[in-house]
Amino acid sequence: MRKVLGRIAIDTRPLKVPAFRRLWLSTVVTAVGSQLTAVAVPKQVFDLTGSSGWVGVSAGIALVPLLVFGLYGGAIADVVDRRKLLVVTNTGIAVTSVLLWLQAAFAVDSVWLIILLLCLQQVFFAANAPARSASVARLVPADQLPAASALSSTVMTFGGVFGPMLAGALMPLVGLSTLYLVDAVALTLTIWAVWRLPPLPPLDGTSRRAGLRDVVDGVRYLALQKILLASFLLDVIAMVFGMPRALFPEMAEHTFGDPPGGGLALGWLFAAIPLGAMLCGLVSGWTSRVHRHGVGVVLAVVAWGVAMIGFGLSHALWLAVLFLAVGGAADMISMVFRGSILQAAASDEMRGRMQGVFIVVVAGGPRLADLLHGTTGALVGPGLATALGGVLVVVATVLAVLAIPAIRHYRFQPLAAEPAS
Repeated sequence: MRKVLGRIAIDTRPLKVPAFRRLWLSTVVTAVGSQLTAVAVPKQVFDLTGSSGWVGVSAGIALVPLLVFGLYGGAIADVVDRRKLLVVTNTGIAVTSVLLWLQAAFAVDSVWLIILLLCLQQVFFAANAPARSASVARLVPADQLPAASALSSTVMTFGGVFGPMLAGALMPLVGLSTLYLVDAVALTLTIWAVWRLPPLPPLDGTSRRAGLRDVVDGVRYLALQKILLASFLLDVIAMVFGMPRALFPEMAEHTFGDPPGGGLALGWLFAAIPLGAMLCGLVSGWTSRVHRHGVGVVLAVVAWGVAMIGFGLSHALWLAVLFLAVGGAADMISMVFRGSILQAAASDEMRGRMQGVFIVVVAGGPRLADLLHGTTGALVGPGLATALGGVLVVVATVLAVLAIPAIRHYRFQPLAAEPAS
């Protein structure tokens, strides 16, 4: 039995590397805190406007700085010490969380102020995330990249499970503004952990300012890497067509019976996807022995689409949560394999820029989905909008595989990594 568990349980070998362990631990506290804000923003917008359409619009506007600074942030991560960049951007994210708390605590009641602060936070996030992700391949041996990807994804989904559940429980007791405050405190606590990472300058030892040419070089590099293009495209398909989170506040009240001030149904809806992902991550040891990562991504995206169809057609909360959890498990598998593809297929001097594109896709896709689902849900109803999105995921995935067959043939072949201590 122990041997069987060892083959399926999450691979923890990367945690034996002190530098990776510090980076990983720095995300544990903030994983919960960031999800409090992720619930608080759409809930506050919905409370002020009574419209899922406004929830989608706010997310769509916040996408703009993410798209712009995601690409530029990746370029910055390739030309400066990534540890210093993490410290600066973590500080910026914490400050914006404090400002979000102040506007809610003093009942400013301005949707546009919330959107402005959210946009500012996305600027810092767009530079932070590529630096964090691009550092992994410098910290662990190449053969442990899938395991490191699974560990990183699992801790984020841990926060995604308990953050929304905690938000749903806390809002009726302490008010929505406290969610922003807890996030700010959590972010502040991680700055010291990130500071203790080893220096992570460019491998040639020369730091410089990033410019437009660096961004253009990254785009050209990506254009020549079909497997990277295919992995990004499949994630765009899954997230844009199949992520219905903008509809969660409306469905929590009108479909599943939450009170107007928020309740457990809202928490369950936001937590279900990361719950499925976390449970899948805990038994992700088998992913380290899979080499057909391209096929794994394709199957996972199709499974995600089917799960979203089931969720859209559900009228009982337990069934809706079940379908969302299945979707979360599929998304975890996709994340592990896509992350490994990116870490292995990109060279270190381009890894920050490719991670910037990755962050734009991963974080930007759901925001486009918020806009698409919010507006479509306002027209045809949230359930039908979600189910139609799932159908589009399946159909578009099949078309993408036919158009870019390289994804079906890809096998994991890691580049050499240079661990830091």
